[in-house]
Amino acid sequence: MMRNALFGGVNAAVLTPFRDDLSVDLDRMLAHCRWLLDNGCNGLAILGTTGEANSLGIAERIAIMEGLVARGIPADVLLPGTGTTAIPDTVALTARAAELGCRGALLLPPFFYKNPSEDGLFAYYAEVAARVPTGIALYFYHFPAQSAVPITTGLIARLRHAFPGRFRGIKDSSGDFGNTSSYVRQFAHEGFEVYCGDDGALHALLQEGGAGCITAASNVGSAVSAVVYANWDRAIGAEAQATLATIRKVVTSVALIPALKSLMARHTGHAGWRNIRPPHLKLDPAAEAKLFAAFDAAGVQLAPVAA
Repeated sequence: MMRNALFGGVNAAVLTPFRDDLSVDLDRMLAHCRWLLDNGCNGLAILGTTGEANSLGIAERIAIMEGLVARGIPADVLLPGTGTTAIPDTVALTARAAELGCRGALLLPPFFYKNPSEDGLFAYYAEVAARVPTGIALYFYHFPAQSAVPITTGLIARLRHAFPGRFRGIKDSSGDFGNTSSYVRQFAHEGFEVYCGDDGALHALLQEGGAGCITAASNVGSAVSAVVYANWDRAIGAEAQATLATIRKVVTSVALIPALKSLMARHTGHAGWRNIRPPHLKLDPAAEAKLFAAFDAAGVQLAPVAA
């Protein structure tokens, strides 16, 4: 396991709750962030895929960062997703995160134009790195199933050479552990932090020398993830990993983001947790019943929510 990683440990890809009119419910998000920090999370990856960031406007994303910090969430635990298709928007989001005191930002590649060259991607990330404050660490977000844009080891090497110390790590949501391992093998010895987006890979990644996880299922399984992280080299960690893998399988057995929102609605008693921005849709009653039965069968007991 990598020691002293900036976001080492368990990071939830935090859900974004909405009111009935689909505006962001910052107070409910604050309560969820506090609950996550109290139940195994070391960091909070807000404004990512699970947080429906690409269904949010730039002003809304900035308001979420500002609102959470103003309400008492420490900026140094926040890892906001700031990567967009437009360099000015990415720079604006990343710069505001830096101003608020966030230590890192997670950057999707420019994902609209398909099959970009490595030179094109290098130019994009180079422009961002040159324009944002030097005090914030930049993390790649590799999610080819959604972005259709790969983050290769060659690209990483070029950018780390051109901008020493700026590109600190990567979240790999490829679901390909061989790919995740390749990042560790090539760069971890240089202090490059590798995080898995697949909860099922956490234990194996820690044994390889990775830094931790940034995952959707941590919204409901962070306490189990924390056991894996704390016991990565002991039998109890391997046992907890089996439970964690089951949680991941359950929440991905139906549409992932609606599933997590349904679970939070049931757990908190707030039906508003089911609100979701189109094109996502709420789970229908049959799918929700299937989800709840499978989750309960996994034997996971979520900690109570503070009144």
